[in-house]
Amino acid sequence: MKLKGILTITFIFTVSFIWSQKNEIDEFKTQNGIIKVHPILHGSLVLTYNNTTIYVDPYGGADLYKSFKSPDIVLITDIHGDHLDHKTLDAIDTSNTIFITPKEVASKLPKSLISKVEVLKNGQGIHRLNIFFKAIAMYNLPEIENSKHPKGRGNGYVLSIDDKQLYISGDTEDIPEMRTLQHIDIAFICMNLPYTMDINQAASAVLEFQPKVVYPYHYRGTDGLSDIAEFKKLVNSKNKNIEVRLRNWYPKN
Repeated sequence: MKLKGILTITFIFTVSFIWSQKNEIDEFKTQNGIIKVHPILHGSLVLTYNNTTIYVDPYGGADLYKSFKSPDIVLITDIHGDHLDHKTLDAIDTSNTIFITPKEVASKLPKSLISKVEVLKNGQGIHRLNIFFKAIAMYNLPEIENSKHPKGRGNGYVLSIDDKQLYISGDTEDIPEMRTLQHIDIAFICMNLPYTMDINQAASAVLEFQPKVVYPYHYRGTDGLSDIAEFKKLVNSKNKNIEVRLRNWYPKN
């Protein structure tokens, strides 16, 4: 085979591999439909269920969302730029979108969006589009005055979609509110220092509340990417029934 042909095949394989990594989709059957999980970038993901599309912390530029329909719901967990990304929000069509956010996030949204916002405090919940959204505390330990994530400012979320429950941790450590969760089918757990927690804390919490499936996400810290393969080993060495799904949340790395 000529060199040109080999290079062409190599290029196609490489592009296909990167594309498959970037666009990997997982499906979960419910009683009345299918939940699809689309990893996007860092703490961002898209969930689709039947005809409903949910963007979680849309971040990284509108191009990452071109293959999805405009969001019916946008969930935002916190005020930091990797969760509340004004540039990305401005470039996405949110003309028919419901925003569900904590109070401090709502206060930083443009006035044009205020009428679309539902504010939830930790512990509060709301039904929208046949889905129940409950705000869960997310914060750093120990609770100190200059904490990067003080208790009450941000929200994790539990989504009840048909007969499934999904937990999105947001930026948090292994707090009691996480450890005491029950009946979680799918969990998205952060693990990046110095902002949230390390893989040992994350594994310990997961082993306590025992979700059926767990995704490590939001795992880029100041020293690079957390060792999510080791996180999987930590969990499965003690509980093989928890399925740890490793996905590429950083397709450029």
